[in-house]
Amino acid sequence: MHSWHTTETAAPQTSQEIDPYRFPGAWYLGGRTVDTLTDSAGDYLLPAPDPRERIPYTLPVGDQRRLDVQTALTTAGVAPCPGDFAAIDALCALEDSAFSTVLRWITGG
Repeated sequence: MHSWHTTETAAPQTSQEIDPYRFPGAWYLGGRTVDTLTDSAGDYLLPAPDPRERIPYTLPVGDQRRLDVQTALTTAGVAPCPGDFAAIDALCALEDSAFSTVLRWITGG
């Protein structure tokens, strides 16, 4: 039987050591904020946005449904064409149970 060992790695200390693709939300390192870590070009990572400063906004139901349908179609590998938007609008006008059934059919869930 194999035993698993974890390796401890030191936290990155400079902005060059931070991989933005692996750590997209990195904003704090070892007691210093990332915005104080600049590279030779003077670039720096922006700090994470403050959630308290968000504008409270809720999408209207029709817009949320339109996003849900387009996301489901794209995830299923069927990118909507420009001529499909009338059909998507018709789907968004369905009652809740019919709309959720159509989404379930698209996603295979």
